[in-house]
Amino acid sequence: MTTILVLHGPNLSILGRRQPEIYGTTTLETIDEALRSRASAWGWEIIAVQSNHEGALIDTIESHYERIEGVLINPGALTHYGLSLRDALAALTVPIVEVHLSNIHARAEEWRHHSITGEVAKGIVSGFGWRSYLLGLDALRGIIDPGASPPA
Repeated sequence: MTTILVLHGPNLSILGRRQPEIYGTTTLETIDEALRSRASAWGWEIIAVQSNHEGALIDTIESHYERIEGVLINPGALTHYGLSLRDALAALTVPIVEVHLSNIHARAEEWRHHSITGEVAKGIVSGFGWRSYLLGLDALRGIIDPGASPPA
């Protein structure tokens, strides 16, 4: 079975309540369920972990290193300064897709426009709200199983 590690960074546990004008009203639990539903239709497993601590995300990567085929990550603010997280991702030999609910390049704060974690990802999906996660999972499927039919 193909196993995908889904990592959610700082403050994503309060999605649905946190700045809904930017991040929407969909909760993290709803996003994880949508990912699990889509993945299970393919015979895939999702392991989803959220942490507000960079070290905990790195520990999760290291503890799952041998049993995953891909990583879907929304690093939150660690996108811009999480050098240790970036190094942990760079050590992986599986494809990584980074996702963001908002379009980080259109945000008012200049510091949000660059992703250091994205430098080690196959690609970044940004700006489609909770659907960014599903689009990112679809992208991982295309990388891992290029012969798979498009999502329904």
